[in-house]
Amino acid sequence: MNIAVIYGSNRSNRQGIKVAYFILNQLKKRNFNATLIDTKQYKLPFLDKMYKEYPKGQAPEAMEKIHRILDKADGFVIVSGEYNHSIPAVLKNLLDHFQQEYYFKPSALVPYSAGSFGGMRVAVHLRVVLAELGMSSIPTIFPVSAVQDAFDESGKALNEHYNQRVVRFIDEFEWYLSAYKTQRANGVPY
Repeated sequence: MNIAVIYGSNRSNRQGIKVAYFILNQLKKRNFNATLIDTKQYKLPFLDKMYKEYPKGQAPEAMEKIHRILDKADGFVIVSGEYNHSIPAVLKNLLDHFQQEYYFKPSALVPYSAGSFGGMRVAVHLRVVLAELGMSSIPTIFPVSAVQDAFDESGKALNEHYNQRVVRFIDEFEWYLSAYKTQRANGVPY
């Protein structure tokens, strides 16, 4: 299974990248082919044209690279901080550049915050956006509270609790990945 881990923050002292590394490492341990899409690495312009609106082969290079990763993916893990109770602009911008690449593929939410709520308010907003894009999220969410103290720079959990919780989260995600992939092989409604 191919998984795109989408991380959305361009801040200079971003803590969520450690969460993204943790999830990426956990997926790879489970033998998923996981690829990180980091909004800081792929500098997309503010949305003017979606990928599908460019003539074939004429989209900007960063957009072409992201398209290939998303198109090949069987599902998506969205790692997002909570900015003013909602989605970081850079993440929303990246998501909005694409559409068909997401259809009939599941997503899993990994929100985080510096406080005790673990980004749960952004998860509510993301569920609505992701469903509209065609990649409904699985029921379980993997929130990370006090992100600054949760992982080291390489994504290693500093609290064993995260290593234990992630097992069930990935188990559930894998079930949805398999179910969606089976159904896509049988055809999609449109």
